[in-house]
Amino acid sequence: MSQVVFEGVTKRFGDVTAVQELNLHVDDGEFMVLLGPSGCGKTTALRMVAGLEEITEGTLRIGDRVVNDVEPRDRDISMVFQSYALYPHMTVARNIESPLMVRTFDVGETAPRKLNRDERTERIVDAARTLGLENLLDRKPGALSGGQRQRVALARAIVSRPAAFLMDEPLSNLDAKLRAATRVELVELHRKLATTFLYVTHDQVEAMTMADRVAIIADGQLQQVGTPRDVYERPANLFVARFIGSPPANTFTGTVISGGVDTGAGVIPLDGSGTGPLHEGTPVIVGVRPEHLTIGDGPLAVRVRAVEWLGHERLLVCDLGGQTLTVRQGAGDPEVAEGTDVSVGVAPAHVMVFDPQSGEVR
Repeated sequence: MSQVVFEGVTKRFGDVTAVQELNLHVDDGEFMVLLGPSGCGKTTALRMVAGLEEITEGTLRIGDRVVNDVEPRDRDISMVFQSYALYPHMTVARNIESPLMVRTFDVGETAPRKLNRDERTERIVDAARTLGLENLLDRKPGALSGGQRQRVALARAIVSRPAAFLMDEPLSNLDAKLRAATRVELVELHRKLATTFLYVTHDQVEAMTMADRVAIIADGQLQQVGTPRDVYERPANLFVARFIGSPPANTFTGTVISGGVDTGAGVIPLDGSGTGPLHEGTPVIVGVRPEHLTIGDGPLAVRVRAVEWLGHERLLVCDLGGQTLTVRQGAGDPEVAEGTDVSVGVAPAHVMVFDPQSGEVR
């Protein structure tokens, strides 16, 4: 069992609360991503699992064991950092081998022991084969590309065959093309190993493309846990709606009237599905994603301020009574020039309604 369970876990640095009463269950074999803006507490949560930060309050379990007071080396985890942290004077093979030199392993004997040379060599070759490093074992890190160094860091993590892998922004030092390729490699690696992955990132593309589930954190507090589709289509609160998506959801303050929400610059229609009881005169915040808006007959009169052409799609950045509204168009849709006055239609079934005080979904 390699589940990771946070039970009311809190971390304080003096008067600053970095993580507040975190309750999160990472299932055995799951690829869980901790996602949030810089400084939200996600890396602190990961470091508590690794044993690099003490827990102020709460209980942390790895498998069936409480690890609050367990030394990092005894937690049966491996960690991949943002920096590759390779030994520059060692070959790839020796870098991969390094965790095996200091740890003991249960190999079915009376007591755990260190691996002998043949056992270490077998594991090095197996890890290198998994990550396509067989032809690089005699090289040193200085002779490797960034992507190759990252794979060496991953191989060093998997060679000890831990119960769980912890990854702290491991792709942030790679260029965009290499990040996309490495995302696929990490998903395939997770599938091969069938082991728990706990992955930290501020990049929602990484989270949405790799995770089984995403845990979204803001200001040290857990906002929502769900599949990538769940958190995108059914955000639990205003923060999630505005954070997830590129561009994020359009949001407007308004007042409930018959059949919709009056924003002061137009009425956004509602069909009533997916929302609680809404009474006329109630102040709310409505949200709608750019792909659920269309240019043509609609209730919103806007002026197109800018057109962002992205090849496969266009983003129309519009002005709605002094507020910004973004519409996503397919590449085959009729083009609209900057400075044009157009009307925008809204898909009522996809309009999200939030409480303006709590930010929670209605």
